[in-house]
Amino acid sequence: MKLLVLLSLLTCSLFSFNINISSSTISNGRTALIEFDKELHVEYDKLVVGKKKYKIFDNPKDTKKAYVLLPVSYYETPKNTKKVSLIYKENNIQKTKSLFFKIEDGQYKKETIKVQNSKVKLNKKDKQRASKEYAQAMKIYGTTTKESYITKPFIVPLSSKITSDFGKARVYNDTLKGYHSGTDFRAKVGTPLVSCNDGVVVLAQDRFYSGGSVIVDHGQGIYSCYYHMSKFDVKQGDSVKRGDLLGLSGDTGRVTGPHLHFSFRVGGEQVDPLQLIELLNKNLLK
Repeated sequence: MKLLVLLSLLTCSLFSFNINISSSTISNGRTALIEFDKELHVEYDKLVVGKKKYKIFDNPKDTKKAYVLLPVSYYETPKNTKKVSLIYKENNIQKTKSLFFKIEDGQYKKETIKVQNSKVKLNKKDKQRASKEYAQAMKIYGTTTKESYITKPFIVPLSSKITSDFGKARVYNDTLKGYHSGTDFRAKVGTPLVSCNDGVVVLAQDRFYSGGSVIVDHGQGIYSCYYHMSKFDVKQGDSVKRGDLLGLSGDTGRVTGPHLHFSFRVGGEQVDPLQLIELLNKNLLK
């Protein structure tokens, strides 16, 4: 990831506080991290990007800093300059400053997948089920807790070969059906899967597309997802620690074979899970 900083954003003439931006150039489908030094006279509120708002939180490991994650949609048009409004109060007076980010093309590849036609051309009952499950999931992702459950760097849920990267355009049975929203790990049926960090299980159920699914809320709008599982060892409401067993891998849902689909949502947006983990571990959780 390019570590470019727009110097104009960091000059004292623009801000009466220090701001550190992980990168001013972001690929579609990836995430930027913005950190602020806490000041007695400044109260940080949120970033506003169009109609979307991203809350600024206390750093979970550094009481002298605040931070916000800026996720960029996979469908964001590359080569655009994205204007981001920083909302904060200085001496109890609300102020707004503008930040600018360049969106670059992630240059994701395309892959063709053959699955059962019933998983591509849905009947009415399956459409209703898939629609209901999608709405349920989006309600979860739209919930942001002020508290962070994270105390340590993130890990991956298993150590195995990556068989499909995030972002690949997917052609199911010769029909383009969006993109790959996570990272696939090779995992034969029955492989133990662990939580990538501390959090609370907010969903553990079988779903039409993703099969056996577990979603863990890590707090402050960060969610990790584990799909196509064959067995659950957790239930909704359980608290988990990094490395705790969530269940076993499988071949449930829309799949061509057994594997783990591992993904993340930040502020409701699907983002590259491995890029996010690297970003958080190197900057926020160092």
